Amino acid sequence: MRRRHFLAGALAAPATAALPPAAALLSACSADRRRRSADGTITLRFQSLAWQQESIAVNKQLVAEWNAANPKIRVSYVQGSWTGVHDQLLTAFEGGEPPDIIHDATDDLADFAYGGSLADLTGLLPRRLEEDIPQESWGTATFGDGIYGVPFLQEPRMIMANRALLEAARVRIPTARDPWSWEEFEEVAGRLTRKGTYGVAWPLKEPVSATLNLSLSTGGRLFHRGADGKVTIRFDAAEQAVPAVIHRQLGADRTGSRTTLGMGGSDTLPGFFGGKYAMVPLGFSYRQQLVQQAPKGFAWTVLPAPAGPGGDQRQGVSPQTLSIAEDCPYKEEAARFIDFFLRPRNMVRLARGDWLLPTGTRALADPALHTREHGWATGTALAPALRPAPAQTVRGYPEWKDKIATPGLQEYYGGEIGMEELRDRLVDDGNLVLARYQR
Repeated sequence: MRRRHFLAGALAAPATAALPPAAALLSACSADRRRRSADGTITLRFQSLAWQQESIAVNKQLVAEWNAANPKIRVSYVQGSWTGVHDQLLTAFEGGEPPDIIHDATDDLADFAYGGSLADLTGLLPRRLEEDIPQESWGTATFGDGIYGVPFLQEPRMIMANRALLEAARVRIPTARDPWSWEEFEEVAGRLTRKGTYGVAWPLKEPVSATLNLSLSTGGRLFHRGADGKVTIRFDAAEQAVPAVIHRQLGADRTGSRTTLGMGGSDTLPGFFGGKYAMVPLGFSYRQQLVQQAPKGFAWTVLPAPAGPGGDQRQGVSPQTLSIAEDCPYKEEAARFIDFFLRPRNMVRLARGDWLLPTGTRALADPALHTREHGWATGTALAPALRPAPAQTVRGYPEWKDKIATPGLQEYYGGEIGMEELRDRLVDDGNLVLARYQR
């Protein structure tokens, strides 16, 4: 599992914020004493959410390398988990004991950034790092006028396909330079659908992220920010295009399996290996599971997601980030560690360990990420088209997603409601939810 479910609601201010100035100062001094030894050595706590063995090993190795080179600025590695990380951090912030350096993802930062729990990194980071990461990526961690995280790993959605079935159907194999259109994708799914085999399996246990992020290719934005800074929801033709394709495949066309509606990505792999599904849209990191679990002789390939009008390959991503807690008494030292951790060579090591793409341009240029093996080159070629996920800075999004969008999309994809009813729920009910967060 790569992501966590988080509860709705605005983040309460950090505990010290409610204290009178003198008490807050005493709290800061106490924190300083706890983490500075008699010889002047300071200790920074780094909570990592790495979960794959390769990734954990790389994270720990980088911490060890830093500590060997910086004996007066020690970094203590703390193993966290994506599961429940939002609530864990919320508790830590409210209790005044957050990690100094925080590994998270941009779609989880908004409440912490607006609530004052994360430090604004503006002016703390070296120019090298600022210039190496594209502005599109920095935009994912920018809230208001501040930058509250360094985006360093990102995951596009790809199509994992059964190579033998593609060849048997004699379909055109898409490339990053010449992808399928959504119309061609529908046609290919039909040609791949045969007795005992569906052309595509959409794992839609959590349908919101896939729907919104892929809809960027058709010009769908859904969330529109007005001149007054307030966000409203619109669900027009551009936003409806991708959901309509999925709906047709699962319904009238019968080229998609309805049994995968309640599945996560990993749940579809046995059927994929067994020839039940010819294609499965999955995150880039699922390639590791394919390498580890595919039966001997099973040939699979990584294809780019379909493109919208004019070959538009944009899709939304929520990169993993490194942030600094506002309560951290050693922000400059923490920023130095982040700079070391995300040097181009180290960013490549982190990307390969997590089977993801780095955000840094120098890391993306590394030959290790341009090999055809396991689809690395296909994913890397799509990096310029990755954009901030549509809901990135929208307050109230978690509640809208959990209470409105997830059940609405599941019922739509399951054939229980039509597009008009889906639109009413996403827009009318959704705008009521967002309005409460924007008063």
